[in-house]
Amino acid sequence: MKRVVFCDFDGTITAVETFAGMLKEFAPQLSAELMPQMYTRKLTLREGVRQILSSIPSARYPEIIHYAKSKPVRPGLSELLDFLDLHHVPFILVSGGLRAMVETVLSRAGTRGESLLERVTAIYAVDVDTTGELLQVISEFEGDTELVAKVQVMAQHPADEQIAIGDSLTDLNMALTAPIVFARDRLLEYLDEYHKPYIPWNDFFDVREQLSQMW
Repeated sequence: MKRVVFCDFDGTITAVETFAGMLKEFAPQLSAELMPQMYTRKLTLREGVRQILSSIPSARYPEIIHYAKSKPVRPGLSELLDFLDLHHVPFILVSGGLRAMVETVLSRAGTRGESLLERVTAIYAVDVDTTGELLQVISEFEGDTELVAKVQVMAQHPADEQIAIGDSLTDLNMALTAPIVFARDRLLEYLDEYHKPYIPWNDFFDVREQLSQMW
């Protein structure tokens, strides 16, 4: 494979923090305690997110899905997917959040009236078992610090040119591994710490424009 794009979901595809916002909504006390520790890397994402999710009653799962329904998609995603289709480049969505939330947001119509969900090559995210009293986390690619180890996912899709798009701590390992990185928000600061080059972006029109120039 010549090229492949790996894209985060929460705060990247969505214009607002959708998964993080849900955790604050459904587990406010634990989120207030653990999220600052995760952002300062005193607590791993793997430990923190698992603790918060595992504290939420399974009975509230339908509310969680409903919470995601109205969250806006960042402008330009349909147009970026059009561009990638034109160049036969896969678009791999990698999220440390819940798969059902990702699918709920992407199932909404794109600019051409189609479901964006059908246009994504693959989705890697967290699943949950709702049969018990509390949510039970299931992740196929759990790693040292992440519930979904994005570098492990990248290894499933080797390419001459791997491109990462992200916005926060959950994307740091992916961004440090990918040769080309589109970064915004908190991810900018983390990458500056590591002196890792990146391309700043605001919406997916920016990403399409930069890739168009590069290719």
